[in-house]
Amino acid sequence: MEEIRLTEGKIENLIKRLSVPASTGFFFNTMFNVVDTLFAAMVSTEAVAGMAFSFPVFFIIIAFSSGLGIGTTAIISNEIGKGAQGESRKYSIDAVTLGVLLGAVLIIAGSVTTNIFLQSMGAQGEPLAEASKYMEVILQGVVFFALNAVLNAILSANGDTKPYRNVLILGFFMNVLLDPLFVLGWGVVPAMGIQGIALSTVLIQLVGGIYLAKKIIEKKIIPDLKSSELIPSPSHYIEILKQAIPSSLNMVTVALGMFVINYFIMKYSDSKTIAAYGIAIRIEQIALLPAIGLNIAVLSIVGQNYGAKKYERISHAVLKAAKYGVIIMTCAMAIVFPFARQLMSLFTRDASVIEAGAAYLRIEVFTFNTYVLLNIATSALQGLKKPGFAVYIGLYRQLVMPVIVFYVFASTLNMGISGIWWGIFAVNWSAVAITCFYTVGIFKKIGIRS
Repeated sequence: MEEIRLTEGKIENLIKRLSVPASTGFFFNTMFNVVDTLFAAMVSTEAVAGMAFSFPVFFIIIAFSSGLGIGTTAIISNEIGKGAQGESRKYSIDAVTLGVLLGAVLIIAGSVTTNIFLQSMGAQGEPLAEASKYMEVILQGVVFFALNAVLNAILSANGDTKPYRNVLILGFFMNVLLDPLFVLGWGVVPAMGIQGIALSTVLIQLVGGIYLAKKIIEKKIIPDLKSSELIPSPSHYIEILKQAIPSSLNMVTVALGMFVINYFIMKYSDSKTIAAYGIAIRIEQIALLPAIGLNIAVLSIVGQNYGAKKYERISHAVLKAAKYGVIIMTCAMAIVFPFARQLMSLFTRDASVIEAGAAYLRIEVFTFNTYVLLNIATSALQGLKKPGFAVYIGLYRQLVMPVIVFYVFASTLNMGISGIWWGIFAVNWSAVAITCFYTVGIFKKIGIRS
């Protein structure tokens, strides 16, 4: 089996080796979403608003899938660090079967709750109809999302982030072809509008899953698979879920945070500001891309070195990743702040949407570094098999404090919609302070010098 030992070699080189392919892949993944937004804008402003409303619901699906992937990476990388190849193999197999079960559960749950969630955010009329049509198709491909997360996790735990990068690059180019085909129609293919965007996404997930499975077979990560090995190990399921559930819940809090933000936007503004926010977060995601691979690098490096008890390498990896992330995000801030209006105008010609989005971005840039620091810290804790804190800080940052701070800033201080944007700034930086304090304490408890 081809395996990269993350317990050896220069930390700087390993971070680069893991993070660059991941960041490159996520760049194309974000551009994938940008293409979706552009074609939604061709349908109507209501379609863009519908996608913005549906994003938190869609993100819950991604949250549970990604959480399973993160938990799988943490477990398998630890086993590899210990040199327990038999256990890492069986964990890999069990993670795949668990992914199929998760997908089935999400399809059922999503079918029952999607419209309830959309309406709770204030979606109504045409935006609600567009969001419902989009999610109806997405739900049909949920199993593919869950499986892809697991297959990528198996490869990442073994030190290989390139296959998923390739999937995301391929997905982007497929989307450029499929979105216009399905949205606008051509020949025997009817114009499907926003449902065409969702159908393109589902088909691309299917193709990506086939490619990742092929790579796992080629690398002989699970050679000579026997049918008897497909019988799940309950203890393995429990161990994976112990890591996956906190990670999933942490990401679910992000979706809840989006519900809260959308609710307050509708309270103090209108659906055009929702559309502006939906576009602006795409721009924000692009700005954050160069640093996003650092999370994956930290998780895999910390996981293997914790299993091998090489604690000095853990501290080195976390500090280096944080340094690189801050430098990258500060550069991004210098680009986004002065060109906020121009960036928004790439997606829409609606002047009110452009102004609302630019106002958000000019405040949000000052929180860019918080995302990097929070993600690196929670990835390090996940690699140490201590995922629980992420849930609590997620609830603090996405649900409890926003409800209080948004109301105080927007109403009590009479700041209106800008109070929500400054509220995000205040909550995020306070969360960074709490997270850094907690992480340093855990490092000291384990014996890791920070």
